[in-house]
Amino acid sequence: MDKIIKSAAGLFIIIFVLFVSIAAYHAFVEKAYRESITSTYSYTLTISTSEALQNVTFFIPVPANPGGNSPFVEQFSIKAFTGIPAGWETTLLGSNKVTMLKIQAPVVAGSDGAGFSVRTSSDARTGQVIDTKSPQDHDIMLRPMQDMTKADCTAFGISDPGASCYRYISSVYADYDASPGAVIRISSSLNGKNEWKIFSPAHNEYSNAIDVELHGAHHGWTAAKGELQSGIGSYDVPFLLP
Repeated sequence: MDKIIKSAAGLFIIIFVLFVSIAAYHAFVEKAYRESITSTYSYTLTISTSEALQNVTFFIPVPANPGGNSPFVEQFSIKAFTGIPAGWETTLLGSNKVTMLKIQAPVVAGSDGAGFSVRTSSDARTGQVIDTKSPQDHDIMLRPMQDMTKADCTAFGISDPGASCYRYISSVYADYDASPGAVIRISSSLNGKNEWKIFSPAHNEYSNAIDVELHGAHHGWTAAKGELQSGIGSYDVPFLLP
């Protein structure tokens, strides 16, 4: 009988120690994840022209959620964007669906009066974990988005087996005067990334971009090619209680 009691007590101690060890491990993992995780959006806009443009007005999508809210509104207000040329008038215009950057300039040209290229960018930290698996549903994207279709990720050079890739149509407004031979390209890119460190650094992310190329003078809205690569990286993260 004593032998049975001793065996049961020994088994109980082993189970108790194992339970405590597992609980301590999960507590450590959760604490390390909560304390180290950072979530950041990075946005870049590039406008290039082969020749000078006159009387320019652009409306270009700014990353926003489905309600039209953008983390880059504050970045614009505190002038955290780099590279915007002097003399360009920029205004953010928001609705309950999209946020647009309005750019106006009497002339867009280089110092020699010919072609020109400008690149502006900014980062925005967020206190919420970014939805990098399905950002098109609830998170920040270059909107509007129409006719979204699934695409082969290898076409984007992505081999991550957990990734999902899409193509879609967005919209850009361009109103300017130029010679028939002028080539204008407008492109925007967005990256949303979560980074953390438990035993080693890890991350997950998504990338979103739109691009349009115009020729000669233009006066109105035009379709822009959009793409999305999501679900890239590690999703081996602890389940967190609120």
